[in-house]
Amino acid sequence: MQPPLRRRILAGLLVLIVAGIRAETLTLATYNIENYGPANRVTEAGYRKDYPKPEAEKQALRRVIRSLDADVLVLQEMGGPIYLEELKRDLAAEGLVYPHAVLLAADDADRHVALLSKRPLAATTQHTDLELRYFGQKERVRRGLLEVRLSVAGGDLTIFGLHLKSRYTGRPDDPLSAIRRAAEATAIRDRILARVGDPAAVRFAVLGDCNDDKNSKALNFLQQRGKTKIAELLAATDSRGETWTHAFRKNDTYSRVDHVLVSAALASAVVGGAARIYDGEGWREASDHRPVIVTLDFTAKK
Repeated sequence: MQPPLRRRILAGLLVLIVAGIRAETLTLATYNIENYGPANRVTEAGYRKDYPKPEAEKQALRRVIRSLDADVLVLQEMGGPIYLEELKRDLAAEGLVYPHAVLLAADDADRHVALLSKRPLAATTQHTDLELRYFGQKERVRRGLLEVRLSVAGGDLTIFGLHLKSRYTGRPDDPLSAIRRAAEATAIRDRILARVGDPAAVRFAVLGDCNDDKNSKALNFLQQRGKTKIAELLAATDSRGETWTHAFRKNDTYSRVDHVLVSAALASAVVGGAARIYDGEGWREASDHRPVIVTLDFTAKK
């Protein structure tokens, strides 16, 4: 005998609710948005100091971000609070709403790490006190380390956002700032380990512009300390199989400096086992970087 219709409907709703709890995907992205604030620029009217990002670049940038439609977006080279609020407002006017935003207020007053999220943030920590030794001097990681935690199926996910030192420097003893970046990566790595404890048991991701390639000391330090495996660097390609994320237009050179790393506990959730590099409409006009995206699937496995 069939159970009453109402009971069957309630049972069906319960199945849908349980399925919704057990199945969940989350898209993360990292994007250097190239001086979203006052900067020295070459314009159509010539060289200008402290000139805002042109409106045409902002429009292209929003087009890219709308195409990404990431649940959590880590940004580099964001200007001050008013510029983050401007970007939020303009995206919302175009249909992409990010209710939650964080601006990391570290020592670099011009270029900040920031984060936009569709999901509520359970906790936010701004690490602005990271110290390093650089040619015998004690210094700080100028752009700090941003940490947020959010709730996902099966527990928590922690996201770390970073932006290591660029290759521009006036020091002949560190001509491409590789020593500086390695020191910054070491300080960041040690803080991540202090925060997560056992990296094999905690779900976390590290996203950002590392200004270095996958074989550099900086990337090696972010992945391992001694025999302790910290995180895995995800492979990433665009729709044509190309791997670069930064275009140095002056020299017509291309490199991959934007990376996503995941802990061992998170690796099984990475859809396809790799990240993706955006090469759709608008990237060229928006920034000298291309964003990197990773989709996580937290569907409970039987």
